[in-house]
Amino acid sequence: MAGEGADHGTRGACAPRGNRTNDCIMKEETFDVVNERDEVIGQRLRREVHQQRLFHRAVHVLVFNARGHLFLQKRSMRKDCFPGAWDSSASGHLDVGESYDACAVRELREELGMELAAPLQRLFKIDGCPETGFEFVWVYRCAAEGPFVLQPEEIERGGWFAPEEISRWITERPADFASGFVLIWQTIEK
Repeated sequence: MAGEGADHGTRGACAPRGNRTNDCIMKEETFDVVNERDEVIGQRLRREVHQQRLFHRAVHVLVFNARGHLFLQKRSMRKDCFPGAWDSSASGHLDVGESYDACAVRELREELGMELAAPLQRLFKIDGCPETGFEFVWVYRCAAEGPFVLQPEEIERGGWFAPEEISRWITERPADFASGFVLIWQTIEK
C-alpha cells in the first residue's frame, strides 16, 4: 500500500477484558443506551455497554483533502476495540445527552486537533449492528489538508490514501480495518 503502509494480521473486535478498563481511560465513560429505534432508554458504563452488546451511539468523520484522498487513522494498541486497526479519520461515542453533530465536531477537535471552518456534511446513518459494535452511527464528511495534531492515546499514526487504494486494501486484507469502517466504506462505494 502507498501512503503510510499497511500492517498485516487480524485485529480483535470489542472483547471483554474482565474487570480491567482501557488504560487510556482515566474515568470510565457513561453512554446513553438506546433501543432498536435509536431512542435513549438509559445509561450504562462503557465496559457494560460493550460487554453486553447494548445499542449505543457513535459518529465517524471522513476527512478528504483537495486531491480526494481520505485521511485514515491507525488506532492505538491501547484501544479496547480494534487495537491497531485502520479506521475513519475521527470517530467516537456520544457523551450522555450529546447530539450526533456536536460529537462529530468534538471528535475532530480531540483526535485530530482540528477546528472546523465550515459545517460538517452528514452523509448517512447506519443502524446498530455487529459490524458497528451495536452502535448507531452517523457518518460525516469534511475537507481539510492537515497537518493534524494526533491524540496519542487514541491514534498511533495516520495517513492519506486514495479511494481506489482503500478499496483494494479492504478487498485484500479486510482484517487490517475496524469492521465499522469496512461497512462505512462499502456503503460509500454503492
